[in-house]
Amino acid sequence: MENFKGLVSTIEQLHDNLQQSAVNAVNRLLTMRNWLIGYYIVEFEQKGKDRAEYGKSLLKSIAGRLSKIKGLDERSLRRFRQFYLFYPQLADVIWGTVGPIFDQAEIRGTLPPILHDFKKGSTPSQLKSDLFVPADKILTKLSYSHIEQLLGIEDSLKRMFYEIECIKGTWSVRELKRQIASMYFERSGLSEKPEKLVQIVRQKTNPQQNLDIIKNIYAFEFLDLPVKEVVEESDLEKALLDNLQQFIIELGYGFCFEARQKRILIGEKYYFTDLLFYHRILKC
Repeated sequence: MENFKGLVSTIEQLHDNLQQSAVNAVNRLLTMRNWLIGYYIVEFEQKGKDRAEYGKSLLKSIAGRLSKIKGLDERSLRRFRQFYLFYPQLADVIWGTVGPIFDQAEIRGTLPPILHDFKKGSTPSQLKSDLFVPADKILTKLSYSHIEQLLGIEDSLKRMFYEIECIKGTWSVRELKRQIASMYFERSGLSEKPEKLVQIVRQKTNPQQNLDIIKNIYAFEFLDLPVKEVVEESDLEKALLDNLQQFIIELGYGFCFEARQKRILIGEKYYFTDLLFYHRILKC
């Protein structure tokens, strides 16, 4: 009996370990792809002979030509370019991994332009700080969905704070969003004992599960899986849906339930509305 239990335990451990390796590989390659796309866009903008022909419509033109590839719309391409500019420290690791693939290709190009000054020890003009979280930590500990949230933070010091806390606390994407919204960085700066605040935050957060790192729309698009919006429901949303009739009555006269987890575009960012309602009288 003991041998049988050991067999089952070994199989479970084998599965967990290899599953985690697969998850990490998908995350790493997706992140690398997006950074490289950003690099090629910047390279073209700076050195492309025909760049003047496209001008401000470059990203729109690229997205139009790549419409068959999921996830490469104009908004995503803009974010990839920003990703490249915000994270120059990834260059050595990424080129060290994919460099041999492109050595014989013209597209391989030269050293990424943002790194010419960075290699000399000075700060790239696009960045406000010369402090960076190590590239291997960014690539292995954060999913691209995490990075998407971090790209919305212009201040490099503030962004690095969330990078470090997210890695140390193994935050899920939802937890990272919640901490940014709660102004954790600002509260930490105002606290007389920031280490105590850190301790409290870490006690209240649940570590990210193994599959959470690829359980997002970016990974599904990257793997060319059937299009589906992979969105985790909150306990509040589930509770509301379980008692939807009573909830709508309490909202007031005229409300109609329209959709849940509705994907909407505001400016250049995609958001998911937890619950979408339409008001028949107000017509909105």
